[in-house]
Amino acid sequence: MLDYIYDGSFDGLLTAVYEAYYRKETPERIMSEQCYQENLLSTKLYVETDTVKANKVYQAIKNKISYGALKNVFYVFLSELPEAGTIIYHYLKLGWKIGNQVDKHLTDDRVLTVHDISRKVGRERHLMLGFIRFRQLEGNIYYAPMEPQYNIVGLVAGHFASRLADQNWIIHDVRRGIGAVYNRKEWIITNIDVKELKFSEEERNYQQLWKEYFNNIAIKHRFNPVLQKSNMPTKYWKHLVELT
Repeated sequence: MLDYIYDGSFDGLLTAVYEAYYRKETPERIMSEQCYQENLLSTKLYVETDTVKANKVYQAIKNKISYGALKNVFYVFLSELPEAGTIIYHYLKLGWKIGNQVDKHLTDDRVLTVHDISRKVGRERHLMLGFIRFRQLEGNIYYAPMEPQYNIVGLVAGHFASRLADQNWIIHDVRRGIGAVYNRKEWIITNIDVKELKFSEEERNYQQLWKEYFNNIAIKHRFNPVLQKSNMPTKYWKHLVELT
């Protein structure tokens, strides 16, 4: 068996796909070096990331399959599942074989698996747009912590760059130690290490008022914790001001 190992980046994954195609090899697995576990029966090939090769694969997905397929591939990559690279590889092999009709082959396990993962990542992105809570820090910077299951900080940043275009803000993925940082002009993804937060006095007052408002508008005899947890999964409650 042959395993391709890449550096964990999206460009690295696309480079691995490129090498498999042009080497005319069929790797058993394509995995990031962070997820790879040694197997005595496998031969390892470490693929060095090449942005030129990665871009060729990127353009080939978009032009020879579809933009929708490219989105699916990126969402599956963001799932950070250990087998994501292998799943993407087999999906793309089918896509280059049958073209832009690939996503209509819903009885094919390769397509079904990609759609299932992509849908879960997209759903979490949608949920986080409603669950992100910004806090005003000293210095007039707005800070929002979150701990999503998937690596979606880049998927939500564009929304807030449009909605909060006149503010400086940080969306911090606490679990991964990364975040989107916006300076009223553009946003970037960078590593973030926050040791201590200093909220502005206005923010402390606002948080207290928001908690009181949340408690007062609740209709006690209609309280339905099962429905609440269905609409607001408890794994996201840690960073909701009204529930802390």
